[in-house]
Amino acid sequence: MSMNRRDFLQVLAVAAAGGLALHSNPSEAAKAAARMYDLPRFGSVSLLHMTDCHAQLLPIHFREPDVNLGIGPMAGQVPHLIGENLLRHFGIRPGTPEAHAFTYLDFVKAAKTYGKVGGFAHLATLVKQLKASRPGALLLDGGDTWQGSGLSLWTNAQDMVDACKALGVDVMTLHWEATYGEARVKEIEEKDFAGKVDIVAQNIKTADFGDPVFKPYVIRNINGVPVAIVGQAFPYTPIANPRWQVPNWSYGIQDDNLQKVVDEARAAGAQVVVVLSHNGMDVDLKMASRVRGVDAILGGHTHDGVPAPVIVKNAGGQTLVTNAGSNGKYLGVLDLDVKAGKVVDFRYKLLPVFANLIPADPTMDALIKKMRAPYEGKLAEKLAVSEGLLYRRGNFNGSWDQLILDALLAEKNAEIAFSPGFRWGTSLLPGDTIRMEHLLDQTAITYPWTTVTMMSGEQIKTVLEDVCDNLFNPDPYYQQGGDMVRVGGLQYACDPNAGMGKRITDMRLGGKPIDASKTYKVAGWAPVSEDAKNAGGEAVWDLVARYLKGQKVIRARPLNLPTLKGMAGNPGMA
Repeated sequence: MSMNRRDFLQVLAVAAAGGLALHSNPSEAAKAAARMYDLPRFGSVSLLHMTDCHAQLLPIHFREPDVNLGIGPMAGQVPHLIGENLLRHFGIRPGTPEAHAFTYLDFVKAAKTYGKVGGFAHLATLVKQLKASRPGALLLDGGDTWQGSGLSLWTNAQDMVDACKALGVDVMTLHWEATYGEARVKEIEEKDFAGKVDIVAQNIKTADFGDPVFKPYVIRNINGVPVAIVGQAFPYTPIANPRWQVPNWSYGIQDDNLQKVVDEARAAGAQVVVVLSHNGMDVDLKMASRVRGVDAILGGHTHDGVPAPVIVKNAGGQTLVTNAGSNGKYLGVLDLDVKAGKVVDFRYKLLPVFANLIPADPTMDALIKKMRAPYEGKLAEKLAVSEGLLYRRGNFNGSWDQLILDALLAEKNAEIAFSPGFRWGTSLLPGDTIRMEHLLDQTAITYPWTTVTMMSGEQIKTVLEDVCDNLFNPDPYYQQGGDMVRVGGLQYACDPNAGMGKRITDMRLGGKPIDASKTYKVAGWAPVSEDAKNAGGEAVWDLVARYLKGQKVIRARPLNLPTLKGMAGNPGMA
């Protein structure tokens, strides 16, 4: 279905009249929506960019972080700005729809006012609208698309594969997709995506001979301009996720090889070169300073909703670096003016996808309903009611994570609990019923086993130090993604600016210092080792579901957060 501008605005006015829009006055609401979504065309090359949707086919709530610390030269720089600091930097007025989309400020009130975000049926309408106004525009998918919901787990990612084809994705790169295993990823590439969607990744090679596993890049002709899309998959997949799922593939940042690929694409006639990246924004910023000939890096992985590109100077000129958030909440639009074989100007807009302001595409809506139908009963199972806001995003903890930690401590009768620093997972408002679908939004992975381990105080410190270094290493190329491991039962202090092995201090349990030589009972989940796979164990969603049913009502609870040192005044912290 193709919708013209007039029909589009009429539907927006109807939505406004229902009290679900950005203004109480329908006429003003339609005007506001028109300003947001009816972007004037610019230049000859247009690229639409989505990333990290984490299998969210339906509209959801998603709270942005109130802690996103930058350290060293990254302190106070994009993307490490939150709340009012972010609004000031990008010139966004407080209290606007954009302020709600890009920050955590007044989240519950604003979420009730503006409604949910994302949803593939609404995204499909927006994509069609933009493609109609931008002939030849490509839709690029930055990865973390097939994982993050119960439906994607149970269908072995088939729901997302079918939805992405229907959405019109042209090119994608990878990260969590690999957790379905090498064979499944290649099956999708060679069968479902054949002739429709290109998977690109210059930095995934065979572990034995170093041969490319996927196309390093593709060149597409857009209105007479050859445009190269180079893939950069998440470089630390075999470390952050189980190695046994990709035993024959090697990864890495490989910016030397990226330079060769960019040069090759230019030699093949590409007038525009764009890197579709899943590095994370800090890594992309460093890469942009080192690699010549890249016009833009459209980034993902760190879930940063960045309203405007960062312009990075390098030996070849400059590179635009963006990051397009997560959960289907945003769609990036990059328009490039190309003259005499070179990019001479650009326009960029990161559009929040407000589901109440964009009508659902009927074809996509029908497809989603068909895919969900066999699982609706299981997804809708009621587990408990939450009195407080449940969210995950933040460097050190979130209320969803705290809930999982509390469940692990109680159900495993453990002294300490660890939960991974995952960034994906939808938010629930106070008073919402927690259903099985919502729990799976936080836990749906292919290695969900819970564990109980006896660990010495020294081992516990080593774990915390290792993860902390992954997050706060002053060299972005050593940051392996994710946020800090969430910790239950144990209190500690953290100095992000300290050196490796010296960031974690004052570890206490019940107010008493942890003894380095004493052993403690530690519960956890999502182990990456093959031994853990062979040992099995209860799936985390079964454990947490049992806990929730026993509680019935989940009261708001304080977060177990570390005492931070040296972070006073950091604009990445509320």
